[in-house]
Amino acid sequence: MENKRNILMILSSHDRMDGTDSKTGVWLGEMTDPYYKFEEAGYQVLLASPLGGEPPLDPMSKLTEQLTSDNRKFLDDENAQQRFKNTVQLESVQSSAFDGVFIPGGHGPLWDLARHPEVSRLLTDFIKEHKPIGAVCHGPAALVALAQTDPDFLVGKHVTAFTNMEENLVMRSDYIPFKLESRLKELGASFSSAPVPFVPHVVRDGNLVTGQNPLSAGPTATKLIEVLQEISPKDI
Repeated sequence: MENKRNILMILSSHDRMDGTDSKTGVWLGEMTDPYYKFEEAGYQVLLASPLGGEPPLDPMSKLTEQLTSDNRKFLDDENAQQRFKNTVQLESVQSSAFDGVFIPGGHGPLWDLARHPEVSRLLTDFIKEHKPIGAVCHGPAALVALAQTDPDFLVGKHVTAFTNMEENLVMRSDYIPFKLESRLKELGASFSSAPVPFVPHVVRDGNLVTGQNPLSAGPTATKLIEVLQEISPKDI
């Protein structure tokens, strides 16, 4: 991975909603839109997950009405498909190899990325190295894991994520371990959202960039690229 700028993308390995047979996992467009934004900007993307191997995809994100142009591009991209089927296990990843990190959503992160020690380790290292962190929709659940080792990190931080209202509208509120908006607020974050549900909303606070929902995935990646291009040695 030498001689090229590198982005780590952390994907969920969790595939099931609580108390139901419904499947969850990574939301396809929240991975593909940023993936191609980073590639077009000259970054090489390494896909990693807690368990390694092929992460689960939320079946709802593969429905025809959910397919974006980048989803279709991904389905025809043999190289990207192979990377997705062979994600690296998080414990083998070192932050020093990357310029920044991006965490897509899907409901899966509420279970594994929100409490995984390797997520906490990596994000802590990215912060120490003054490298930017991006996350979209339920991806900011990874910040909950970070708060386990750095309880003050989110205090006063301006963030967004999938909102309680959006959670209610997709009718999954009763099958998840917690509502992300509520948890981020409990941890001291200054939370904001778009005036209406399901429209793009991106928040930057220093080197931390968060997006609200699936339509925010591409804009969140674009903002993270802007941060990478202007990066300076200061804490996020």
